[in-house]
Parts: sequence; structure tokens; C-alpha cells
Amino acid sequence: MNHLNHIAFIMDGNGRWGKKNKKGRNYGHLKGVETVKKIVKASIKFKIPILTFYVFSSENWKRPQYERTYLFKLIKNYFSKEIQNLIRQEIKINIFGEMKKLPSDLKLVLKKSMKLTSNNKKITVNLAINYGSKMEILQAIKKIKKKVTLQSIEKNMYTKNIPDPDILIRTGGHQRLSNFLLWQLSYTELFFLKKLWPDFNSNDLYKVIEKYKKIKRNFGKI
Repeated sequence: MNHLNHIAFIMDGNGRWGKKNKKGRNYGHLKGVETVKKIVKASIKFKIPILTFYVFSSENWKRPQYERTYLFKLIKNYFSKEIQNLIRQEIKINIFGEMKKLPSDLKLVLKKSMKLTSNNKKITVNLAINYGSKMEILQAIKKIKKKVTLQSIEKNMYTKNIPDPDILIRTGGHQRLSNFLLWQLSYTELFFLKKLWPDFNSNDLYKVIEKYKKIKRNFGKI
């Protein structure tokens, strides 16, 4: 049976879900946050120690300003309201990406959330915000002052202390990585689901985990 440490998610389909239900793209993002909460709760039950969610990519700046503003406000309000629950549930929050480009009020809330949950042990939830994998790799290489090796690159990446994902789940029907964890996903099992993210649930997660357990993972060996 395959050991499971880390699941990563590309949460695709929030905007389409909102439009499909005739309530607008922003409402889809709101429902998407509710799905994240449900999946974190289920993952604690399934004893999965690490989750990573692709929240806002470096390419998402191309979206309309009203949508970006809503997304940032949604993230800020969530952590402002839920921080005590996160502490009580022993959920550790980790943020990676180009935080300096985010609104100052959002940066303050995110930094505070990381600090207040830093000693929590039950589960680590990584949020990739203003993240792009190509830029992460480039920046890691630029930081290296001596010989460039695989190890030296990995030591300078956002995920340097995080094991690579065992599973990637992308909802929404598209079968691509969208500049997400390109380095870290080299041996990850990829699951592409047609369901839009707000419709994804704990039963869907369980089914993916059960499929993963049955996969023969060779890592280059016979």
C-alpha cells in the first residue's frame, strides 16, 4: 500500500460553477472556500498530514480587477474570522508565493495567521498565493552562490521543507498543470476530475485516495 503524506489541489471551476448556477463568478469563489474547509476536515479524518491548494496564480493578475479584489477580500476575511478555529483544530497555515505584490492588509493577515498557527501539528495547509512554478525555479537558481545542483535548487525553493505531493487533484475538466509545482510534481500521481471545485466533496477525495493506494509506484525501478 502506498504511503500518503501530501495531496495538492488545483481548484478549478469556481467561476464556471457560479455562472452555471446563475449567481456570478464571485459566488463560485465563495462556495469554493466552503469546499476547502470541507476537504481540510475530511483530510484530518483520513490522517493526511499535508495539503497544498493553488489559490491564486501569478497569471491570475490577468483577470478583471473586480474579481481579483473580491478574491483578496475573501481570503482576508476568512483568516480574520477563522483564525481561532484554525488554532483550536491544530491546523498549521503556510503561505508561499510572491507575497510582496499582494495588498498590504492581506499580507498582514496572512503573516499573522502563519505566526499564530506555526506550532500546530495536526495538519499543514499550504496556500500558493501569487505563485508561479517557473518563477519559483528561476528565483531558486538565482539565490545559489556556488555550484548549481538538484539539491541546491531544492534548498532555495518555497517548498524546501515540504515533501513532494503524492497526489495532485485537478477539478474542472482541464488536464494541465497551469504552472503549478512543476518541479515538485515529477513523480506525483495525477488525477483530473470533471467536477467543478465547489461540487468536489469528501467522497470524491476518498475515491481518489483508494485509487492511489492500488497504483504500483516504481520511481524509475522495475
